[in-house]
Amino acid sequence: MSAITDFLYMVEPYLYILFILTILLSIYAQFKVSSTFRRESRNITRAGRNATDVARMILFSNGINYVNIGRVAGNLTDHFNPRTNTLALSDTVALSTSAAAIGVAAHEAGHAVQHDVGYLPIKLRGWLVPITNFASRMSWIFILVGSLFYAFSYLGEIGKVILLAGVLLFSVTTLFQLVTLPCEFNASRRAMKALRASGWYDGDELRSAKRVLSAAALTYVAATLTSIVQLLRLLVMLLGRGRDRR
Repeated sequence: MSAITDFLYMVEPYLYILFILTILLSIYAQFKVSSTFRRESRNITRAGRNATDVARMILFSNGINYVNIGRVAGNLTDHFNPRTNTLALSDTVALSTSAAAIGVAAHEAGHAVQHDVGYLPIKLRGWLVPITNFASRMSWIFILVGSLFYAFSYLGEIGKVILLAGVLLFSVTTLFQLVTLPCEFNASRRAMKALRASGWYDGDELRSAKRVLSAAALTYVAATLTSIVQLLRLLVMLLGRGRDRR
């Protein structure tokens, strides 16, 4: 335990810099995925099959006939809902024949395949969803209330417990981000494998789709790094409060 404490105190001066860097990385990642999607949307595939056709092909080729493909409003709001077995494609993707759109649709179909085959990280992610929803709502309330109590010496011990509870809740959201990473990378690998196996797309079209998926993956990497750095900052704050009381 002391080794962890020593490590946290050692990195403490750099955490604010790291936090700012991760925020900047997140901003860049969002810009990157939007600009890459716009650019690759101009690459219209020769096969002429739209993103909905691609998603349906991947599902059927994996023996999945119980998933409904629907529409969802917005731009890049595509997702797979395992509770309703619905693969929702956004307005900018569903009927598009661009390399960008088929990459996004194939990725979401990859998530459906993960659930069908019982891919362990996606199962863990599903188990964590309700806990994470609660933790993300409550963690900062506990942290703020705990910090407020800590300002009064006679409430210090209560404040420390509340603050610890807030940090533990926040750690759940960090764990969720970590579990999400392999799910996203694996879905993209499944997507590219299916697109290559279809024989519908040439090398340039496949590279175009992969660029979109790589840009999207960066957003998850940035979110995970931001969450890890924020958790380290909270741990330092918690340990620092304990040190101040001694």
